[in-house]
Amino acid sequence: MEVTSLSKFTRISPKKAREVARSIQGRPANEALELLAFIPRKSARLLRKTLQSAIANAENNHNLASDNLVIKSALVEEGPAFKRFKPVARGSAHPFKKRTSHLRIILAEGAASSN
Repeated sequence: MEVTSLSKFTRISPKKAREVARSIQGRPANEALELLAFIPRKSARLLRKTLQSAIANAENNHNLASDNLVIKSALVEEGPAFKRFKPVARGSAHPFKKRTSHLRIILAEGAASSN
């Protein structure tokens, strides 16, 4: 049994979110929640919220115990980018993108692999 949770259009670049997402893959869900609580980054806060949602989905919709859940994958997909301009010298403007992400966490029921 697999349970998913998805946070779309989060205001963080995918590159920054993937760094934290790699650290929780394959871990038990409860252990990953504790780990994310102590990582001082915005992406950790957003991933923690998505993980809590996935655990709640598993408990309420599929009658699974949170103690047996393992993070099968934590995916960070690229969302749409806001196109903005920054004023520079001599009346010019340089374009840049404010990137967004879609955070997807897939939980599976089973024994945790030791890391």
